[in-house]
Amino acid sequence: MTVLLLANIHANNDAPLVFFWIWVITAIYVTGSAMSHVRRVRLITGHLDAGVTGNRQRRQIEIPLDATEAFDLLDAAIRELPRTEEIESARDSLQIRAKVKRPPLYNRWRMFPFSYFHAVRNQILATVTPGDGTGSVTLICEPESGAWSDWFRVDDATNLENAEAITRAISRRIAERRLRERKEVEQTSVEKELAIARLNLLNAQVEPHFLYNTLASAQYLTRHEPTRADDMLGHLIQYLRLSLPRTGPSESTLGEELERIRSYLEILKIRMGARLAVQVDVPESLHATPLLPMMLQTLVENAIKHGLEPKTGGGTVWIYARRDGEAVSITVADDGQGFGATSGGTGVGLKNLRERLRLAYDGKAALAVVANMPAGVAATITLPAIRTVHLHA
Repeated sequence: MTVLLLANIHANNDAPLVFFWIWVITAIYVTGSAMSHVRRVRLITGHLDAGVTGNRQRRQIEIPLDATEAFDLLDAAIRELPRTEEIESARDSLQIRAKVKRPPLYNRWRMFPFSYFHAVRNQILATVTPGDGTGSVTLICEPESGAWSDWFRVDDATNLENAEAITRAISRRIAERRLRERKEVEQTSVEKELAIARLNLLNAQVEPHFLYNTLASAQYLTRHEPTRADDMLGHLIQYLRLSLPRTGPSESTLGEELERIRSYLEILKIRMGARLAVQVDVPESLHATPLLPMMLQTLVENAIKHGLEPKTGGGTVWIYARRDGEAVSITVADDGQGFGATSGGTGVGLKNLRERLRLAYDGKAALAVVANMPAGVAATITLPAIRTVHLHA
């Protein structure tokens, strides 16, 4: 075409020579820009094809998050893109528009006619399509000019850079999110193991002294009252049969703990005689309620040791349970000396029990200890009616 134009100018001396030189310079400039564009695309991608050499880039990105989270992640990725401005973020329609200034390197030729061949900005249009727990992102990066101008203008691979940068940012943010989730799972696992270790330690503090006291009593009765000693050892065997499977992490229920505590109380009745009376009122429907091992025994031990044994005439221990909506309350009460007397207790048993409840029920269970009227103390444990507890306690 340049040759034909040159021949026409020589044939017609009136044709202005200036237009010829404008045409030549413009053609050289456009050709040089196209060659520079192609070389830069190859530098960025390492290969050439129609998909990477175009001024307008489209990406389809699947984000394994719900649409709202995917939109927030996409919005943050676009906002962190260098030289981004005029961001329009429509959360309800899950759409983002933005303008991106081109680097100064590609804006140096701004005088006419070169300014015609260089758009100063690119633009981004991104939408999120909701899926089943996922967000499908359609990303378009293009020059801020009509599509017809692609025949004359090149974007020097700036839209390719923008599309790749946003894609990388999304991938990085998803990877960071997964890493945080893995660390949280690992931390939770470690915390659970530590909690189990602490619970087992607390449980180990509950059992030994009762066994020592019972064996000492049985040894004494063997010499003086063999029949009672035999009864005590029989109840101790029953107690151990129910307790030995619980020495390691295992499950328990209110019904199983009641069976264990009955053997325990029979032993104490032999030791205390008529000074100890027991009343149990627990509906059969609550026997399957998950319960921490040795929890009832801690409360009964406290009631007898600090309430009834120091009292000259002894007294009664009540055990009853009730369901109130989504909660179950289990109470151990006595009519012993109450709070006013000096029992010599250290409070370690109740402190350990509160800690076990906190760890096993994630703070959703409670222990309340109040004065019983007209005398004694009532300790009530309240816990969820339907709940799988951390029964490695």
